[in-house]
Amino acid sequence: MNETMICAVGNVATQPVYRELATGASVRFRLAATARYLDREKNEWTDGHTNFFTVWANRQLATNVSGSLNVGDPVVVHGRLKVRTEGREGQPSWTSADIDAVAIGHDLARGTSAFRRTQRTEGAVPGASDRPEPAWETPAGETAVERQLEPVAVT
Repeated sequence: MNETMICAVGNVATQPVYRELATGASVRFRLAATARYLDREKNEWTDGHTNFFTVWANRQLATNVSGSLNVGDPVVVHGRLKVRTEGREGQPSWTSADIDAVAIGHDLARGTSAFRRTQRTEGAVPGASDRPEPAWETPAGETAVERQLEPVAVT
């Protein structure tokens, strides 16, 4: 498939609207992405044109978005761009730019965020185990020099 994948950085412009549908959870919100440039004459940053996108998220991403995002939050959205033009009889046509989101997260260049894993129900992921994450330290007897890596301080 030839899909147009984009990454948009901006602010949440409308409160995410969560819906429970027959096909699963869905959420939508508007994203405002404003270009900024340095005005060399004034020696200050100036806002340029603002693009608005309707962002759609489904299933678990929708559930997580509804509990994580609020109006004004800086976010990064990665997904499929869908531009459509529609018109109704007796009215002018309009164009909409939608993003079918694959991943959404807070923009950590503009603030901090605390990540919390969601609890999965039993049997949600077939074959998943309760094993802890692997230990990534250097195995006993092997030094960082032997592995040609910089030593890392573990706190």
